[in-house]
Amino acid sequence: MTHVISCEAERLHNDFLWPDNKRLAVIFNVAYEMWTPGACSSVNPMGNVLSGDAVDPNADSYGRYNANAGCSRLFDIAERHGVATSVFTSGLVAEHHPSTLRRLSEIGHEIIGHSYGQNVLFPYLNHQEKEDNIVTSTQLIERATGERPYGWISPRITSDLEVQHRLSQHGYQWHGDALDDDLPYLQRFSDSEIMAIPVTIDFNDLPHAMRFGRTPEQFVQMFLSTLDKLLASDRETLILDVIVHGHCYGRPAGAWAFEEIVKRCSQEKNLWLTTRSQIFNYVRPLFGG
Repeated sequence: MTHVISCEAERLHNDFLWPDNKRLAVIFNVAYEMWTPGACSSVNPMGNVLSGDAVDPNADSYGRYNANAGCSRLFDIAERHGVATSVFTSGLVAEHHPSTLRRLSEIGHEIIGHSYGQNVLFPYLNHQEKEDNIVTSTQLIERATGERPYGWISPRITSDLEVQHRLSQHGYQWHGDALDDDLPYLQRFSDSEIMAIPVTIDFNDLPHAMRFGRTPEQFVQMFLSTLDKLLASDRETLILDVIVHGHCYGRPAGAWAFEEIVKRCSQEKNLWLTTRSQIFNYVRPLFGG
């Protein structure tokens, strides 16, 4: 019999504001990803997939651009503008690129657990595999950076209450596997707690380019138009996520769009440019004991 996990969710009051009474928090997220041997990216630039169970060398090579080249370009852009990113990190990245991950951590980027491989998805795993995925990914990141991660965001945002409970038991303070609210809320289990810090998915380069066929110009326009409208209204306290992948907008044709958004935000005094760990540290005291 499957044990049903339950929790109580405690939410913020309507008058909540970010530091310095700001309404908008912006997080720049870079997906630094790898796939396990024999698996590959589920998207490719050709727009069609090979039939059956054949591994598509085109999609495989496309995905490997992420760790090989694309993410370096994105981190360079962020660092030139003095912005710390939140790094969604596969355990495989920590295993194969430990020195790069350590450098990113040491200069202030936030390193986030993101499964062992991009294709290792919780809905496909049994109980032991879920446990092993969390433990292995956490250990590899800690070994690479010298610090254990305290935040987790699953590939495709695909954890459920059972996994979130496991994360809390393993010392994770927060997760981003939530799309059901605008602001953080605290999940209290019978023996532990974890904060859900929802991800806003409107500005994600992969669906933008691959699913909807939109251009980098439209990516910039969508974000800046939304930003201008929200700043002008000054009515809601929100998080805006910008999510880019090394194998998508890490390429020259898309990286400039990421830079345009970073540049604008870094010049806007009414934004809180932050990370989810900083949000956790700011919000957690508001929930009490």
